[in-house]
Amino acid sequence: MKTIIDTATNISKYVFSDNDELGVSDDYITCPEFIIADMDASNAQVVTDVTPPDDWVGCKYFLIDGAWSVNPDWSEPELPE
Repeated sequence: MKTIIDTATNISKYVFSDNDELGVSDDYITCPEFIIADMDASNAQVVTDVTPPDDWVGCKYFLIDGAWSVNPDWSEPELPE
C-alpha cells in the first residue's frame, strides 16, 4: 500500500494500492479516480510500502518514520439522523 501524507503535520490523508499510479506535480496530485487539488509537491509526500491500520480513515492517523499513531484531534464523524 501507499499513503499520501501532509508534510507539515504527517497526517495520512489518502491510501492507495501499490498498483495505483499517483502523479505529484507542482500544482496537484493525480490519482486513478480523482485529482487532489489542495495537495502538491510542496505540501505532500507519497510514502510507499506501508500497511495502514485496519480502521484507517483519512486524517485519523499520523505516519512518522514508518510508525502509525492516532491523531488525538480526530473524532468519529456523526451520522445524520
